[in-house]
Amino acid sequence: MKFTIAHSPDSDDAYMMAPLALGWLDPEEFEITFVRKDIETLNAEATESRYDVTAISFGAYPELLGRYDLLTAGSSIQEGTGPLVVSGKPLEPAGLKGLTIAIPGRRTSAYLAMRIWCKSLGFEPKVELLPFDQILPAVAEGRFQAGLLIHESQLMYHDAGLRLVVDLGAWWKHAYDLPLPMGGNAIRRDLPREVKLRFAVLMRKSVEMARARHWESVDYSQSFGRGMDREMIGRYVNAWVNDFTVDPGPRGREAVEKLLGLEPVWIQG
Repeated sequence: MKFTIAHSPDSDDAYMMAPLALGWLDPEEFEITFVRKDIETLNAEATESRYDVTAISFGAYPELLGRYDLLTAGSSIQEGTGPLVVSGKPLEPAGLKGLTIAIPGRRTSAYLAMRIWCKSLGFEPKVELLPFDQILPAVAEGRFQAGLLIHESQLMYHDAGLRLVVDLGAWWKHAYDLPLPMGGNAIRRDLPREVKLRFAVLMRKSVEMARARHWESVDYSQSFGRGMDREMIGRYVNAWVNDFTVDPGPRGREAVEKLLGLEPVWIQG
């Protein structure tokens, strides 16, 4: 069966797909083609049901009801840390009111979490879209006073001389005692149920094998080139490819429901 998997070139997404992409794992009856695009593009293309399986931001899922179900394997969920709001100069959280914050996309889970946080402070954020990898330099150069960092840029803001305003994952943990969910893998709802179940199991095997062959999977991730050395990629994927990635379990599912305000349909791997 021909099967198209779309994922971002982010280190954690590439890492968990390494066993399938590199042929370490028998794809069984699936003849897989990979498509790699940035996550906000994939969020938009998912509204057209373009791919059999696609990485998505959980924040995009409410738009995808009826088009995609969520796979239990492949989620990016972390406990106690997450996307960062940073500024060029020391800034109290309330000082963001009225400032334009550079964000990586309106469908991203990071933006959804930031909006919930801002609402808790009594204001709606003013934002402008930038590609995620341009936000850190834009704030460092003073073109924006604040920015929302996702992916590997979360590890780089100190070196750019930026200041932390809030770690949204830490705030989420304090507010709700839950991990903060960022992204997952979604499978087309209109596929036969037996196909969805078989692929869900295959996806879980891929995540488990990637973790078992950690540094080989890191090397595959590094091949997409995000300006990070091997050790930094290893730290990043160890944080985001974790037990929740194998299966979100009750707490991970509760966290997704809390973030979205709805109960997703999960396909168990």
